[in-house]
Amino acid sequence: MAQFNLKVNGKEHQVDVDADTPLLWVLRDNLDLVGTKFGCGIAMCGACTVHVDGDAIRSCSMPISTLGDKSVVTIEGLSADASHPLQNAWREHDVPQCGYCQAGQIMNAAALLSKNASPTDEEIESAMNGNICRCATYNRIKAAIKTASASV
Repeated sequence: MAQFNLKVNGKEHQVDVDADTPLLWVLRDNLDLVGTKFGCGIAMCGACTVHVDGDAIRSCSMPISTLGDKSVVTIEGLSADASHPLQNAWREHDVPQCGYCQAGQIMNAAALLSKNASPTDEEIESAMNGNICRCATYNRIKAAIKTASASV
């Protein structure tokens, strides 16, 4: 086991874990940030998406030892009171059904909007490709992103 210093949601944390422990499990098991979900474990579904230095990454496949001094933002850190424009748009468009994938969907969409405040439908589809929703709310997800883009 080794000690790692992390900056997550603007706060400093120190964890004692194996170097190959995925960031997902450090967030959930060590920091009690359970909004980030385990889906597939092979970075294919997007349920575990978080931001690392502003980029959307799949936390299930990122060993903690590769994080270095990068900053992590989880769904809990996106907005203290769930008032981020994407979270508001998600509610407005009644996006979630089961809700399991939604944190990953929102985090991926937030990374898109931080780089492109006014994406086209094609850019949204391309950026969101790989975030799987078993309830198939893709049309509502796209509509929510378009709505949020007007507020970002």
